[in-house]
Amino acid sequence: MSNLRVAVVGAGPSGLYACEELLKSTDFEVHIDLFDALPTPYGLVRYGVAPDHQKIKNVTAVFEKIMRDPRLHFHGNVTVGQKELEWMRQAYHAVLFTVGAQTDRRLGIPGEELRGSDSATDFVAWYNGHPDYRERKFLLDQPRVAVVGVGNVAIDVARILLSGHDRLSKTDIADHALEELKNCAVKEVHILARRGPLQAAFTNPELRELVEMEDVSFEIRSDELKLDAYSQAAHEAENDKAVVKRLELLSQATIRPGAEKRLVLRFLVSPLEIHGTDRVESLTLGRNQLTEKLSAKDTGERETLAIGSIFRSIGYKGQPLADLPFDDGKGVISNEGGRVVGQPGLYVAGWIKRGPSGVIGTNKPCAKESVQALLSDALAGKLKAPTREPQEHLPAGRVDFAGWKRLDDHEVNLGKESGRPRVKVVERTAMLKHSSEEVAAR
Repeated sequence: MSNLRVAVVGAGPSGLYACEELLKSTDFEVHIDLFDALPTPYGLVRYGVAPDHQKIKNVTAVFEKIMRDPRLHFHGNVTVGQKELEWMRQAYHAVLFTVGAQTDRRLGIPGEELRGSDSATDFVAWYNGHPDYRERKFLLDQPRVAVVGVGNVAIDVARILLSGHDRLSKTDIADHALEELKNCAVKEVHILARRGPLQAAFTNPELRELVEMEDVSFEIRSDELKLDAYSQAAHEAENDKAVVKRLELLSQATIRPGAEKRLVLRFLVSPLEIHGTDRVESLTLGRNQLTEKLSAKDTGERETLAIGSIFRSIGYKGQPLADLPFDDGKGVISNEGGRVVGQPGLYVAGWIKRGPSGVIGTNKPCAKESVQALLSDALAGKLKAPTREPQEHLPAGRVDFAGWKRLDDHEVNLGKESGRPRVKVVERTAMLKHSSEEVAAR
């Protein structure tokens, strides 16, 4: 059995599922160097999953088992750009990029640059303790907020804004966010969807959490909940049980007169302009109707919503990397089944391959397809043999798996003292300090 040396760039779910698949190979003795720009692994599981969704984070137990394989070496705190890619091409048979989609899509409407108009992606990274977002400031000093989009991220943002301090203080939310949200003035969140309930992207478990928030009045306009003729026909044709359950849950939206907080889920509306002098003050909404192809069409009807801030959550978008071919429209590295177009020996998996879709588990078959392409090319003799050793180029200051576990143990121990799953270290210098061998020697 011959050796196969692979670099995987990105230690989130896609990267770790790819590593798992590579290590299953019976044709090669695979050795993997796993890189991440952050000192910590797990990507969106750590920095994207809501802090009150601890069960979802249990997947890290599976990921840790993968990372403990002696054929895999983790290198955190390593940014991979053009310079790094050049030596990786010489040090590995193949390089697999699983770097995700790091930015969000913009609304493209007037007023979007006003203070208080922010990305839900940034807000999520902030309250989850991402070191690059800990200094961000968000306007949470007004009672009414709009969230544009109906995916799970939008639902998470709404729920976190409306969750009380007692609930959040039992989670692993970042301490700075916990303190800011304790003084949050938000009492009313409007979630805005440009199409109807049939086209909403959130999952039923996320929706159920909103329905079951007893201290929140959850409201939907009956005329917006009713399916139009085109949606009704599509619903009857597909007969999707998950959609049937979604409509049932939406019909259970409960107005609670005594509730201190209010969540309003709107369908068939689009933000057209954000107004304000030096910050967000109001939002013009356009009323939509669905066409036969179930796309949204402006009816010309307008309404104004007074708000103090707005979060856009209409999708993630990948960013170009080094000199790899990039599809700006799709926001992905150009590829065919995981093979980077015109770049032998380079592969992609996850959101940077297919776009931001699916849940954590969706990345497993995606990664498997890319790894099978890589192994197939290796068997066919299409991969160049390395001419250099990786050790010649590995940068100083990187965090290995043992270092990550030192930081992990430190966070978990801090959590035990306050009855929380963990207390995250959110400043990069402190993260590196607690992952260092000096800490282990104490």
